[in-house]
Amino acid sequence: QVQLVESGGGLVQFGGSLRLSCATSGFTLDDYAIGWFRQAPGKEREGVSCISSFDGRTFYYDSVEGRFTISTDNAKNTVYLQMNSLKPEDTAVYYCAAVPLRKYVCSVGGMDYWGKGTLVTISS
Repeated sequence: QVQLVESGGGLVQFGGSLRLSCATSGFTLDDYAIGWFRQAPGKEREGVSCISSFDGRTFYYDSVEGRFTISTDNAKNTVYLQMNSLKPEDTAVYYCAAVPLRKYVCSVGGMDYWGKGTLVTISS
């Protein structure tokens, strides 16, 4: 079955960097789009970034554009989120999610499968 397992979260100071990983299994990564989403305490889940593993097309939400980079290592079936210039408002549980390319929309409601999340905390 489809499984998504996030890792790499932790506590980082303002301006620091962190790399999240999403290990995927149970499906062919080339046939799916993978997204990163986040949910801060008391707020709704929101989009961060998505990537089509088939052709490498990426999408970033405005809040992270220029600071975060999404990438894939298809040999390892893993998707990464490199996060730089981190701010306290980036504090959230970060989730990776997957959807077949034929249905791909980079949105919370557009994803079919979800991981359990990894906590990222940015101290000011």
